[in-house]
Amino acid sequence: MPFRGMFGATEMMLKYGANPHQRYASVEPVRAGTSPIEVVNGTPSLINFLDALNAWQLVRELRACLGSPAATSFKHVSPAGAAVAAPLGDDLRRVYEVEGRELSPAAVAYVRARGADPKSSFGDFVALSDRVDRETAEFLKGVVSDGIVAPGYDPAALEILKAKKSGAFIVMQADPDFEPPAREAREIFGVRLTQDRNDHVIGRSDLANLKIGTLTEEATRDLLLGLITLKYTQSNSVGYALGGQMIGIGAGQQSRVDCTKLAGSKADAWHLGRHPKVLGLRFKDAIKRQERINFRVRYIEGDLTREEAAALRDALAEPAEPLIDAEKAAFLREISGVSLVSDGFIPFRDNIDHARKHGVSFIAEPGGSARDADIEAACREYGIALVYTGLRLFHH
Repeated sequence: MPFRGMFGATEMMLKYGANPHQRYASVEPVRAGTSPIEVVNGTPSLINFLDALNAWQLVRELRACLGSPAATSFKHVSPAGAAVAAPLGDDLRRVYEVEGRELSPAAVAYVRARGADPKSSFGDFVALSDRVDRETAEFLKGVVSDGIVAPGYDPAALEILKAKKSGAFIVMQADPDFEPPAREAREIFGVRLTQDRNDHVIGRSDLANLKIGTLTEEATRDLLLGLITLKYTQSNSVGYALGGQMIGIGAGQQSRVDCTKLAGSKADAWHLGRHPKVLGLRFKDAIKRQERINFRVRYIEGDLTREEAAALRDALAEPAEPLIDAEKAAFLREISGVSLVSDGFIPFRDNIDHARKHGVSFIAEPGGSARDADIEAACREYGIALVYTGLRLFHH
């Protein structure tokens, strides 16, 4: 695919760099005349391009590994969510507000990816592994998002997307046949850093070293989903997966247990979105979708300020009782079958102790810690299956 961009040239000027005051920013192909991505509509910034390049690699690899349409929702060069097109139950259709809507497999994948952490996905960059159809474009039309990258677009879908944000919505088309160079480089503060690209293709063989327990087919899928997702997530990172989608991602933390706690809190919020009290919230007709999402998240978190509590009362068509801690704990105690993936070895058993609080039944991590025996003992204690992948997936 020739690198045409917006200006029909081999080099394309971007909107700006990482910040608006970094006014000069450009992109050009490493190999003249070829690029993995072409800009079809809008003017991307440097971060938009970084999101698109990472997100496209993620969904392309998920599609190849799991054989289903895949989607991801990126924010600040890490996924807020990622998913494949697993069927949506009635409860999740209510949570994701897609009851009664016709959804193609590609649309289901994105609905799941965005629904993992809808607060973080506000203003996301989208990637789809498959051609974008009208159903997916119609859903995107109603959410706050900055852009999308996909291998193709149906004509009707493209027109819907090009009209979004008064014509400023970024639409990029990826070349599914593009193969990058074996090495990649970046320049920082007058120094060029070069490394072999992380071209390890994740697959079932990475789950062969099952140290404890057994894996179900669903767990195998979710662990592979998690491994591929963390391959394109800023490190340190830990992810929780269930039902063919990520439900909590802790990215870019200096402490691994903080990753585990952060991802776990996001997973808990996702689970609690299906609590009867949350599903029972009745909003006034004038309340917009994103406002409803934000109110539900804050209602679940529970620590509303006086102003937030007043705003929630005003937004509701019917009064709502608080969701108290005891009710949350009782609901979450019933959760199991969650898969956890870590991009580096788990150094202390406190990660396992915290993971168990969030319904984790399966773990995949590189292994190789001096305290692997402690990790294994904790997994046996809780009945958690443990896989050593031997594969570190740091990404920076």
